[in-house]
Amino acid sequence: MIGLTGSIGMGKSTAARAFIRRGAVLFDADATVHRLLGPGGRAVRTVLTLFPEAAAETPKGRLVNRRVLGGIVFADKAALRRLEAILHPMVRTEERAFLARCRRQRARLVVLDIPLLFEARETRNVDAAVVVSAPTPIQRSRVLGRRGMTAAKLDGILRQQLSDHEKRRRADFVVPTGLGRRDSLRAVESIIRRLRPRRNVETR
Repeated sequence: MIGLTGSIGMGKSTAARAFIRRGAVLFDADATVHRLLGPGGRAVRTVLTLFPEAAAETPKGRLVNRRVLGGIVFADKAALRRLEAILHPMVRTEERAFLARCRRQRARLVVLDIPLLFEARETRNVDAAVVVSAPTPIQRSRVLGRRGMTAAKLDGILRQQLSDHEKRRRADFVVPTGLGRRDSLRAVESIIRRLRPRRNVETR
């Protein structure tokens, strides 16, 4: 079982798709958070009780404005920890259900796409930690091209995470994404070849 991580703008989604194309089944922690905070999501009521300023009144009801919420928590470490205390247990519940399905289906290659793999100490549950990395100028160019992103907001996000240097130091494997798509795909294929003989899904 692989733990996939990387800082914002490093190309983690591209690496995740490469693993899927080569037969992996993927748990996407970010997508799970989107569902939890989306219409009908289990976290909406609790999050809006704690962060009422992030509420958005819509035809579908009272929802979470993720952009406003992000602006709050990435500027305030204590607020981020309060949000994580709500979301992380819910994400882990979803992850355990996913792994149970993988065991029933005898999945050969499982990838947990977890942005905070090291910060949340999730590495103890995986066979290998894979970090996706690119040079800082490429990272900043990718992220600052996103709608609504600013340099100040990006810096706030990065302050809440381990540095790319530290993530690469802790990694079992690094997938470079600043040298071109072909090199990134080769790195993914090399990792799969080396890890396939290992047992992939452990009881958690």
